[in-house]
Amino acid sequence: MDTTPKRNITVAVSGASGAIYAERLLRKLKILSNQLDQLSIIFSDNAKQIWKEELGKPLPEEADLKWYANNDFYAPMASGSGAVDTMIIVPASMGMIGRIANGVSDDLISRAADVILKERRKLIIVPREAPYNLIHIRNMETITLSGGIICPASPSFYNKPGDLNELADTVIDRIIDLAGLEQNTFRWGE
Repeated sequence: MDTTPKRNITVAVSGASGAIYAERLLRKLKILSNQLDQLSIIFSDNAKQIWKEELGKPLPEEADLKWYANNDFYAPMASGSGAVDTMIIVPASMGMIGRIANGVSDDLISRAADVILKERRKLIIVPREAPYNLIHIRNMETITLSGGIICPASPSFYNKPGDLNELADTVIDRIIDLAGLEQNTFRWGE
């Protein structure tokens, strides 16, 4: 009998280009659902528009996904007493990163990130921006010093990805590892 505790993960999608990363992460988490107790989803309004523009498909509506509106401050992840142990913001806009770094909790995504940091839980932020200016770097530094993990959407090429999805998956596999989930994926030196 497996006694490994199951995870309660929130995935937030903010209004940055890179919807493919959110789509591939949700797909991978569905495959790894035996390791999850709950998977919650939050989309900013801009993220919904970008998803449709970049991917040309509707938002995922799987029954096992628990959706929360970005203005729902009664959602479990808006309080430290909520059971969320990991939050992943993918892609993360620089505006969202700036609000988190400066404690501006004006929507559910930024409030949930603030809660994760104050409770010393795992926050993984995947910025999709280039180049960075000094404000971006300092905001990411502040989040890092507060316990967050900055994982830029920088794909790797050493496993020779064959298409855009495989290339995006090199970032997703890194995120899954950072979240502490077990997966069967390419490992350097194997």
